[in-house]
Amino acid sequence: MKNTVYFFLAFLFITNGLLAQDKPTYWDNIKERESTLGISEGFSEFKTREFTLKLVNASQTVAGLYPNSNPDFDFTPGERIDIRDKDSIYYLGDLNFRIKTEQGDWQSFSTATERKQVEKLSVSGNQLAAADLTNTLPDSNPLKIKRFYEEKDGDLVLRFQITNPTQNSVEIGALGAPMAFNNILEGKTLDQTHADNVFFDPYIGQDAGYLEVKHLTGEGEVLLVLPEENMPFEAYRPLLDDPSRRSIVFEGVHEWMALSKAYTENEWKDVPQWNQASAVVLDPGQTINFALKFVLAPSIGGIQNTLLQESRPVAVGVPGYVLPNDVEAQLFLKHHSEISNMQVFPTGALNVSGPEKNEKGFFKYTISGKKWGRARLLITYQDGLTQSINYKIIKPESDVVSDFGHFLLTEQWFDEPDSIFGRTNSVISYDYELKRQVKQDSRAWIAGLSDEGGAGSWLGAMMKQFIQPEKSEIEKLQKFIDETLWGGIQYQEGDKKYGVRKSIFYYEPEQMPEGTYSDSINYKTWAAWNKKGADDPGRSYNYPHVAAAYWTMYRLSRYHEKLVETHDWKWFLENAYHTAMAMTELAPWYAEFGQMEGTVFLYILQDLKNEGMLDMASALESEMKKRADHWKSLNYPFGSEMPWDSTGQEEVFMWSDYFGYDQKAEVTLNAILAYMPTMPHWAYNGNARRYWDFLYGGKLSRIERQIHHYGSGLNAIPVLKKYRETPDDFYLLKVGYGGLLGAISNITQDGFGPAAFHSFPSTLEIDYLSGDYGSGFFGYAVNSATYIVENDDFGWLAFGGNIEDQANAIEVSITTAAKNKVFLQPESLWIELAAGKIASFRYLKDSGKVSVELESKDIYTPYAYVKVSEGWQMDFPKERGYYKIPLKEKPLEMEITRE
Repeated sequence: MKNTVYFFLAFLFITNGLLAQDKPTYWDNIKERESTLGISEGFSEFKTREFTLKLVNASQTVAGLYPNSNPDFDFTPGERIDIRDKDSIYYLGDLNFRIKTEQGDWQSFSTATERKQVEKLSVSGNQLAAADLTNTLPDSNPLKIKRFYEEKDGDLVLRFQITNPTQNSVEIGALGAPMAFNNILEGKTLDQTHADNVFFDPYIGQDAGYLEVKHLTGEGEVLLVLPEENMPFEAYRPLLDDPSRRSIVFEGVHEWMALSKAYTENEWKDVPQWNQASAVVLDPGQTINFALKFVLAPSIGGIQNTLLQESRPVAVGVPGYVLPNDVEAQLFLKHHSEISNMQVFPTGALNVSGPEKNEKGFFKYTISGKKWGRARLLITYQDGLTQSINYKIIKPESDVVSDFGHFLLTEQWFDEPDSIFGRTNSVISYDYELKRQVKQDSRAWIAGLSDEGGAGSWLGAMMKQFIQPEKSEIEKLQKFIDETLWGGIQYQEGDKKYGVRKSIFYYEPEQMPEGTYSDSINYKTWAAWNKKGADDPGRSYNYPHVAAAYWTMYRLSRYHEKLVETHDWKWFLENAYHTAMAMTELAPWYAEFGQMEGTVFLYILQDLKNEGMLDMASALESEMKKRADHWKSLNYPFGSEMPWDSTGQEEVFMWSDYFGYDQKAEVTLNAILAYMPTMPHWAYNGNARRYWDFLYGGKLSRIERQIHHYGSGLNAIPVLKKYRETPDDFYLLKVGYGGLLGAISNITQDGFGPAAFHSFPSTLEIDYLSGDYGSGFFGYAVNSATYIVENDDFGWLAFGGNIEDQANAIEVSITTAAKNKVFLQPESLWIELAAGKIASFRYLKDSGKVSVELESKDIYTPYAYVKVSEGWQMDFPKERGYYKIPLKEKPLEMEITRE
């Protein structure tokens, strides 16, 4: 199947029901509007060292920004200028601001609201183009605004000069520059989007902040927008007044805000922001400049070095910026100017000690979390620049996971009689705002235990047992499997074809007793499936959830004793196998796409081989290879039921890697890195791009960049897999671990797992619906590990543990919830446990000797099952590829030696 057909099938699905509200296109509500930008007056081009800048003559807004190394590529949506040439549609070069005088209220102004031809100004020196923008604003604006495009030391600078010509002081309480880059995917094939479009991610870090703009391919140069003068990155505001239609193919335009006080007093009132809001007062006759600079980094991995070259402060956090409070984290800072002050908000939330300066010029601080919740470290340098680093302090990982499981199997455990829909004994969706279970919703799947938005909670409960099994919780989940999953969500069709329904809740009012459905819910939507629609087994994305449930129970019954008692291990593994095979038979259309959690099929295959169930293994491998061969034939095999998606990449990479399709695995990884950044901010570090699933799995339903939606945890799987294959690529570890810990960052103090966190500055809070969070927790559960690294810039580090660097020994106490995986980077040694836990790890630098301390046995875990990398061994017999080690009443220290 060609890529264009692949896209077209997805588009057909969208237009035929799943996303019926997305039928209108990006331009439907603007195409009939009057053209006001003045493009008939032509364009002008200017060259700097790195860019060719194209301006609209009439407005002097940016019509194109082309890197000189790739002159056919435009970072801006200039290709759509004939559609976007309307009032209120934002361009690079526009300015938004709010002002007030001493006696007045805040007034808002924008150069985009009502387009008028600007007054061109003569230029001199390093100026490329200049204009007086005052006449583009209403007469009520008392300020004089000029805009300059300049070349400064070869770099492109956008500068706004604001003068107060009045006799009264004027306070500027909000000032923002729209960041209009080409993220409009409407109507394009995947090949076209990867050729034409960009993603951008903000580090909202004050003077150290920046915006990174990347090709969808993840390759090529990266555009960095940097503060140049009086433009700290204080806030990042969605421009919801832009009439362009936001949808699954257009996230919308945001603005870089240097001042935001006026919003915190109004729309954002009582919402804690990423940074302290500020304003400036212009005295009579005073002029102030606000400027941004545009530079190119050679690659995504080269962003940090480019920032240093541009004299910007750089921060590297280990293990990141989601900080369990039993972890002693490290923070490395580098800037040409010394640090003069550090402040923590709220007071006492973080403990900061240090610094120590290393030979690479980085100052090392030790950071520990003291108060649960968001925290901000504000750093002031002697040159006057400020840098903010936003942390999220959480409980120790083991406590987070324990609380999560408890909440799911108490507050979300549904054991009421339910003769109509058959949901008794299940983990059902939950509304955290109302503190109640969701038994009905206009989106059938939310209350129907299937699709991601309904299966998320029971999938999370299952995966919690994978890393932290609890007998009483497993007993409930055995009931769920036998009474609700089998025969309800899943059913047998024909000979061993195990279908998975889209929902077991449905809307059929004519066939139901009066009072079955709430009058307060609007069921007149496409999402209120009738029984026929709910019973449809054709959505392949439901199958990995079920397969993961069986596979988890297989692992628990096979490698523990007396935890699982309803069926033997073989029953669970066979059911996992049949579910995987049924996906390719009963849902062949969407099975051609990568599935979220599709990694579980690879784990099932590996365990079938380990068990000697070779006929099943061969059949499953054959079906998966057909899918991988199809992906190999495509340039960008990342389609799904959406035109563009960020979840199929996980499975595409894992199977491409497994079958040795290295080029396709590399293409997939690069695409992941394009939408999964690393930066000093817990919300965006490792946050895989997702902006439409609040519509389908959230309570506050809108197009909005989601903070650590399930994509973070899932995409961390291939990123960390690739890191273990290329252990010198420290960038991969930072990205992958950011996604890994991001996956548990939104769990509340009492254990509720929300769909995601809202990024709009008017909210900055979790969504109150459990939604599809379980898929992200799957990513955390199967991928949680401790990484021990020797880095050229930072020395010895531990991600997922507390490290002691002694004279000849590295000792690490393990802090992950699972305590079942360790990677030693200098030796490329990968240690995995199917049962048992690693308490601590020791490595002798000179001899290379490795030892682990295993925790003592318990009633369910008399043996540890340990697997080590090829070339390493332990002095115990093997079963199914694992060394079987009898555990003791006390911790047991074991050596791992080279063969």
